[in-house]
Formats: sequence, C-alpha cells, structure tokens
Amino acid sequence: MIATNLEHPLTAQKTAVYLQKACLQHQYIRSRDTSCIVERPERLRAVNIGLAAAVSRLEECTPVSNARSAAQQTGEPASADDLAAALGQLNIASSSRPKDPQDPIEFVHSSAKVDLLHNAAVKFIHGDIEGDVYLENLKRWSQESHEKVSKGESEIPATLAQGDLYLCPESIDAIQGALGTVCEAVDAVVASTRRAAAPDPDKANTPRAFVAVRPPGHHCGEDTPSGFCFVNNVGVAAAHGKLNKLLAHLQHGINRVVVFDIDLHHGNGTQSIAWQINEETYRKTIEEMHGAPAGKPGLRMFYGSIHDVLSYPCEDGKPELVQAASVSIHGPHGQHIENIHLQPYESEQQFWDELYDGLYVKLRERASAFLEGTGGAGDDVLVFISCGFDASEHEYPSMSRHGRHVPTSFYKRFAQDTIKFAERFSGGRLISVLEGGYSDRALTSGAMAHLIGLVDPVGVDESWWSLNNLTELEKATKKRRGGRVSQPSAPAPWIGRTLEVFASIDSSHTVAPTTSSRASVPLSSRTLRERKNPPVKSADSDPEVSPHKSGTDKRTNFAKDRKKNGPGKASSPESTTLVESSDGSSFSSLSDIPEEGVQPKKLPRVILRLGSAPKA
Repeated sequence: MIATNLEHPLTAQKTAVYLQKACLQHQYIRSRDTSCIVERPERLRAVNIGLAAAVSRLEECTPVSNARSAAQQTGEPASADDLAAALGQLNIASSSRPKDPQDPIEFVHSSAKVDLLHNAAVKFIHGDIEGDVYLENLKRWSQESHEKVSKGESEIPATLAQGDLYLCPESIDAIQGALGTVCEAVDAVVASTRRAAAPDPDKANTPRAFVAVRPPGHHCGEDTPSGFCFVNNVGVAAAHGKLNKLLAHLQHGINRVVVFDIDLHHGNGTQSIAWQINEETYRKTIEEMHGAPAGKPGLRMFYGSIHDVLSYPCEDGKPELVQAASVSIHGPHGQHIENIHLQPYESEQQFWDELYDGLYVKLRERASAFLEGTGGAGDDVLVFISCGFDASEHEYPSMSRHGRHVPTSFYKRFAQDTIKFAERFSGGRLISVLEGGYSDRALTSGAMAHLIGLVDPVGVDESWWSLNNLTELEKATKKRRGGRVSQPSAPAPWIGRTLEVFASIDSSHTVAPTTSSRASVPLSSRTLRERKNPPVKSADSDPEVSPHKSGTDKRTNFAKDRKKNGPGKASSPESTTLVESSDGSSFSSLSDIPEEGVQPKKLPRVILRLGSAPKA
C-alpha cells in the first residue's frame, strides 16, 4: 500500500535540494570519444531523474495531489488550476520560500561559487603553509588544458593518475560552483535551525539538505587529487567561512563535525583531512594543558566510512592505503576514526538483520560516543553524509565486482537513521553531499530513495524503486536523437508527474559543449584508464568480471553492463576484441556499440530493375 500519512508535520522540517548548473561544465576533452568516461556530466541528469521521481511519489503521501488523484480515479483530467497549484506548491523554479507550508522539499538552483585563492575555508583545507601552491597549480592546469591537449599532451602532470583525473578550461567553474553550493547549504541549514526558536514566516525551516554537485571530493587530501576528486567538498564545507572570512567553526560556532561516508570506495582524502585537523586541535590542547594561553576551541572531526576494502584506493594492496581504510581509533592522539568493510550477503533479510543492524550500526554508535565524550548534544555540532551511490545493487559490475553492495532501500533507511542521530545531537542539522555513483540506474534509484529518506515519511512503499518501476522510468526519460526525452504514449500518473518535475529542475539540456571546442582537439591515443580487457563472455556465461591487475577499479563498464543497465561506458577504443551487442550485432570494439535504442547503420539494399532498352 502507498503511504497516505506522515510521521510528523511537514510544516516543521523540510529538506532543501541544491543544484548547480556550473557542475555540468566539467568535461573530458582529451578525445572526442567519451565512451570510457564514467565521471561525466550525465551523472547529474540521472540524479535529477531520481529526485523528480521522489517528488512525484511523495506527493502521493500528501494532500497536494488530492485533486489530481480524484480526477484520475474518475477518469477526468485534472484542471489547469489543479496542475498550476501543484507546480507552485513544489517551488521548483526558485529558491524563495515555498508557497505551501506542507511542501516537504525546496529546490534551490544555486549560482554560488567560491574563489579557490581567496576563500578562508578552501585555504584552510587545501592551502600550503608557504603559499597556495596546489590551488594555484589546479587553476593553471585547468586554464592551460585545451592548449596542452591540442598539442597531444596531457592536461594534468604526468605524476598524477592519468586514468582518474581530467580537466578542461571550465572545470574551475564547476569546482568553485560545487564548493560554493555546499557552503551555501551549510549557511542555510545552520541559520534555519537557529531560527527554530523564533520562526520567520518568510523563510522555510530547512534543517536538512541534499547537495547534488560534481566533481566528487572524498578522495582528495590536502594537495593530493585522485579518484576524480580535485578538492574535498565536505572538508571545505566543514571549515566554511563567510562575511569576515572567519572559518565555519568560528563564524557559525561549529566546533564538532561528524562525517558519515557511504560511498563504495574509502574516502581516504576526507580521512586524511580529518586526521590533520584533529592532530592540530590535539596539539593546541596539550600546549594549553602545559601553560600556553587558551585560545578558541579547535575543530574536531569524526570520520566514519562503510566501504569495500577490495576496491579503490586499496585494490592494489598498498599497505598504507589498506591500513588507512581499516583503522579504528577513538580518543588516542585526539583521533576519532571508524572504518567498516562492506560484506557480501545472500538475502535482504540477512543484510538488514546481520549487516545493517549488526555491523554497520557501529558507525553511528562510534559517532555517538565521540559526541558524548566531547560535550554531548550541542549547537556546535554539524553532521554530513558523503553520499556515494556506487555501492548500489544497480552499479556497473565492473565498478562493483567484489559482491560488496547494498540494496537500494539502504539509502532511504540510512538517511532516516541519520536524521534521528542529527536530531539527537545537532538540532537536526544534516547535509548530504553527492560523491560517487556511475550507473544511471544506481544514481536514479539511489537519489530517489535517499531524498525520500531525508523527507522521512512513514509507510513508504519500497516497490517505488523496484526493477520494474525503474525500467519504466528509464524508458520514459531516455534521450532520443537531438536530446529530446522520450514521451510514452500513456504514462502512469507518477511517471507523468516525474517528467513534469524533471523538466523543471534539470538544466543538462540547456548547457552547451565547453567553449574549448572539443571538435578542434585531435583524436588522442590516450584513454582514461590503462587496463587490459578481460575475456568477453557470452550472454549465458557467468556475468562476473575478472579483477584487473593494473590501475584502479574506478574504470569503465563492459558489454555486460550495457546489456544490464542500458548505455554505459565502453572500453578502450584501441581494443579489437569482437563483441556482441544486446541485439546480436557484432562490433570490432566496445566503443563501437551504439547507444541503447539506436540501431547501427546498415547499408541500404539496392535493387536495380532493368527495363527494355531505350529506343534509338
């Protein structure tokens, strides 16, 4: 049964969803062939489809859709006034206060950005002691990227992982926009919770936020970009400053930060940053204990991660990376770190009973102990989720090939349980920030379930993200030639409403290709990932992909992925392996497989009909 009521009044607490158009500008320009790119602008389109579907389904839980539902039951179309009221209620097009107090979601189309070289929080996380060397280099790499690539060179230094990182001239706009949007969310969430005692009728109470930005950030340390990440979005948000450029833990009084990382991959960059921050605070504490003048409280961070220790960045078995992804330390040296390894399971019942409630719950228990041991609940606490969707059951098998995944409902339930945690310790302040997730189906289903969890209604029908419903949603939102969305002849009501909302919030169709003029860049023999393709198996063989021995597993999917999840990322264009597509057509390389629904071109059959010879 679909839920018809909510656990608590939606007028009390809402969820803000932050979108940033500039993030679409970060694009791959080394080659015209982008088939091997998994961290791509289209990720945000897939997320937006999931967000729109969540809105559509949530309307079924509220009185918003009463008129539409009644009309559908009687077979009569909803009136224009009904549709206008529903659209107005969602406030999709602006960041002003929603028109109806029962609206559970507020979409914010952010234009915020920070200057990498003139922002206190960015410099606090990524600045060097003797200058902003890394930040200056990052801007220069981006600015010179088109010129470098046009000469056949790499736009990033040879010392960096060529298969993990890429830049274009507009990448800095995307990076600065992502940081600005996350910081804007911090400001809004903190301000909202501090208005709770004296509500402002002109402002929505939004203590929770989901920030859909890219490129991701949790693999980036102080000056070590990797794994698609160039800056650490959550780290900068924790140290966010504004106005007089004081840091967030001074400006907003945030002294304690909790980060829950649920990406498939260990957030080695965020853990490294948390370690450095805690080390500095611990050092000051020791100095004060021995007579140094007391200063303002230093920032303390808890970092907790649930991840696959067999995957990136640990898949090569480097001791320092495996050790970092396995450490558990609570208190000594001022450190508060918890790492839990994802485990395989044979049934969802086993997942929920033995893993989620038995093992993964330790993440919140350790975070609770950190806060209880440092003063308990308080107005100085802020909670983040580094929300990657690549641990999803729907992720590409080549990305998640070790059987360490989670059901889609995990993203809903983890959000709900983190809300309870935040309400206990931080006045409800909670900000979830997009990290990984590469299959469109993983992103769409994960975003849908996660947003519904952040709204926190009761009685949610988890069949909303069933395979059948996801398949219908994909058919309805599949792009046709020219970028148009496919329109089903008679879509289900929730599909039709999803298309309405998606059209209002998604801007991917309005963003032109980068001004770096990809067409002028010659084809390059370099690919995103140096790797050896595994043997291609037949359709009825074991679908598991063999582990690669070189590079990392943030790599492309293979033909199996395309058959299971629709169009994905193919292997190297240099591959000459003969593969077979889902319709039986053969191609000389995986990069030649056409997009789903687009048939390969065939030579027309020409029949010459000869008549009688012309008369002289």
